Amino acid sequence: QLVESGGDSVQAGGSLRLSCAYSEYGYIRPYIGWFRQAPGKELEGITSIATVSEFKYYADSVKGRFTISHDITQNTVYLQMKSLEPDDTGLYICAATRPGYHPNNWPDRHEYKSWGQGTQVTVS
Repeated sequence: QLVESGGDSVQAGGSLRLSCAYSEYGYIRPYIGWFRQAPGKELEGITSIATVSEFKYYADSVKGRFTISHDITQNTVYLQMKSLEPDDTGLYICAATRPGYHPNNWPDRHEYKSWGQGTQVTVS
């Protein structure tokens, strides 16, 4: 189970931190990614993290502005967003692969098995 929080309405140039709390895994752990669904656009994979090695991927659209991190003690993945732009507006959803799986194409939604409900970010 994945539960997102932290979405809000902010001014352009502002910052937000989103959280994705997940149900506890054992020693074999998943990748957890963040996707966003902007109005009228396709679902976009923006970042993903291996919750064992902490290896991270970023889409070009967010590289340098967004940072994904993981707190294993809190079973939570964070998405720190800065220099927000109106194009960052959307529903932000976290998703997990099956445990132990290394995605071949990390932004592809089909690589992920479990999904949260999302948290809304609006930038004006």
